Amino acid sequence: MTMEWTYLFVPGNNSKRVAKALVAGADVVLLDLEDAVALGEKETARAEAVAALSMERKGRVFVRVNGLGTPYCLADLAAVVVPGLDGIMLPKTESREDVIIADWVIGQLERQRGITPGTVELLPLVETAAGVERSLEIARASSRVCRLAFGAIDYTLDIGTGLSKGGSELFYARSKLVNTSRLAGIAAPIDTVYPDVRDLEGLAADCAAARQLGMGAKLVIHPDQIPLVRETFAPGAAEIAWAKKVVAAFAAAEADGVAAIAVDGKFIDYPVAARAKQIVAAAEALGL
Repeated sequence: MTMEWTYLFVPGNNSKRVAKALVAGADVVLLDLEDAVALGEKETARAEAVAALSMERKGRVFVRVNGLGTPYCLADLAAVVVPGLDGIMLPKTESREDVIIADWVIGQLERQRGITPGTVELLPLVETAAGVERSLEIARASSRVCRLAFGAIDYTLDIGTGLSKGGSELFYARSKLVNTSRLAGIAAPIDTVYPDVRDLEGLAADCAAARQLGMGAKLVIHPDQIPLVRETFAPGAAEIAWAKKVVAAFAAAEADGVAAIAVDGKFIDYPVAARAKQIVAAAEALGL
């Protein structure tokens, strides 16, 4: 189980917001050079992002570059693949070839700049029908790909619908990315942003629905969303207590040759015990 649940977007050309975002408590800060930056600000955003990579931070820092189909992507990569960068988010990823191209460019820059090869992660942002359908080949295209991210706003535009509060139109794509990630042996995918930063009740419902489907983290667009997202995706006190109880009871039963027991009236077998062990491991890694 990964220890990163919140991925905070911040416009790369807004130095004040960038400085605040780096210490806002997100597990990963995403310096955005793409959708949040006007065309006339691309060069400024690039320079600001590079400067931010040497600033004080609480979590890891990725940069969302412009897509491979734009005239900005190569310059973005050439500027930001420097020591201090943890990863690249590649928007509009639609094929294995997209990942291979980005992987090759990043690799060349790592070697030129004395960065240990393979250090910079690659986070494909899947946000079209083509990307969803080809998500398994995308996930398997490079060892740099540790997980996938889902972008619902562009996805709903692509499939000709709108983004609803209930999110029923996202069920297939979310489930597809969850299954893809499992097959590829990578971490559970990062769910899309919830665009209404004032609607914390709606955010809570959206997080719960995504987690129930198997999503493992969430993109956020405001620091106020971080605590609620982490509360939903990170193991809570009650969940940790349940998991520890299950692990202990199942270990004792297994030692007696029994592999199916009841804990607090609920059936426990190997798959349930395995999930409990994942939660306990995550809790221990967090010092809980």
